Amino acid sequence: MSRDRHVLETLGKARVVIEDGKVVEVGKPQLSYCPLWEKMRGIKALNERVIKENVEFRIRDFGLCTADRELELEVFVGFGTSETFMTALRRGLLDAAVTVCEGAGTVVTSNPALVQGIGARLSGVIETTPIGGILKKVKAKEGAVLDPPRIDQNAGVQMAIRKGYERVGVTVATLEDAQKCRATSEHAVIFGVHLTGISRKDAEEFIEIADLVTACASEPIRALADEKALLQAGTAIPIFALTTAGKELLLERAKEVETTLLLSTMRLPVLPKARQPEPMI
Repeated sequence: MSRDRHVLETLGKARVVIEDGKVVEVGKPQLSYCPLWEKMRGIKALNERVIKENVEFRIRDFGLCTADRELELEVFVGFGTSETFMTALRRGLLDAAVTVCEGAGTVVTSNPALVQGIGARLSGVIETTPIGGILKKVKAKEGAVLDPPRIDQNAGVQMAIRKGYERVGVTVATLEDAQKCRATSEHAVIFGVHLTGISRKDAEEFIEIADLVTACASEPIRALADEKALLQAGTAIPIFALTTAGKELLLERAKEVETTLLLSTMRLPVLPKARQPEPMI
């Protein structure tokens, strides 16, 4: 029997299963092209071989899904989810963040470096089982996990509130999770992630609840940004701020981005055709 098992959705939302540090299954990606992966790793076409190689590289490089997992990682993109929450914690806009780490499940922390270390190079975690080495490192860096360790973002928000944190940021990947977290806290800053493939109906409800969303390769999220987005960061895989709280976090993040920036008033969304994921779903 396997000691640990992790299911990720990555590189075009392909389902990848990792057991005991080995890639044992790679599904077909839902996208053929992702501009983010081309920019970061020079990947021009997504297929099972490329995906397997990339995940194996991450296992070797920083210990993805193993006890060797590094939890101090550099900034990966200017405006990413972990980067935005890291800056918000550092600058006092959030008291704590609730994110997901493979091998630990839902993690509650006020440590900006841990938020970035967990999320910088992680893809959507669909299932995970506890890894002692990762749990130990998370706790050593002021991270708290659920008992038993599991993915439950609403339970994470509840834990953060019990610990006395008021302004809590939370990542959610489903409408149901967004609804539960909003019911738990009116003040939580909800960041929708991993939304490729969300239905139009769910997307409509999602953007009424969330403060920030990453558009991933979602056609409905991009379409709805037209009426709801207050601010957009990035043009290939844009992040949209949907509320003033979300806008505040992205503007604060902009102060820490080291590359040059263009701030301009214009109708949103701005989506250069040549730089979008393919196909949109």
